[in-house]
Amino acid sequence: MMNQISRSSCPISCALDILGDKWTLLVVRDIILRHKRYFGDFQNSPEKIATNILSDRLKKLEENHILLRRRDPINARKVIYIPTEKCLDLVPTVMELLRWGAKYAPESNAHESLVQRFEQDPVEFMAEIRRSLHKENEANKEMEGRCLL
Repeated sequence: MMNQISRSSCPISCALDILGDKWTLLVVRDIILRHKRYFGDFQNSPEKIATNILSDRLKKLEENHILLRRRDPINARKVIYIPTEKCLDLVPTVMELLRWGAKYAPESNAHESLVQRFEQDPVEFMAEIRRSLHKENEANKEMEGRCLL
């Protein structure tokens, strides 16, 4: 999938080649905002993504270095998906989509407090999310190191 030829050299077009379908952005949303890390966690999302589509999107995100796929350090029979820096760089995009959807899609059920916190101080709110994800990634690395000893 990474070898796919882009439609154009436009940065938006190139980004859409990777992220431009409903399911991929929902997986990224779940990683960033809902801290989902396991295949089953993603399947339990309200949108009920089919297993074959979920597998494909996780693989695509891994191939594009947005997620890392690792053995769970606590249960080696399970796989854990970890956000990379490229994923963390999508925090502003995900938050803006959340804000836009809350404003223009009346059927959405956005958490008002989340939207309000983001609108009050978007820079600090996004930094808080990034710090939380960095902290979680560091804990995963530490656990992985302990399991290898």
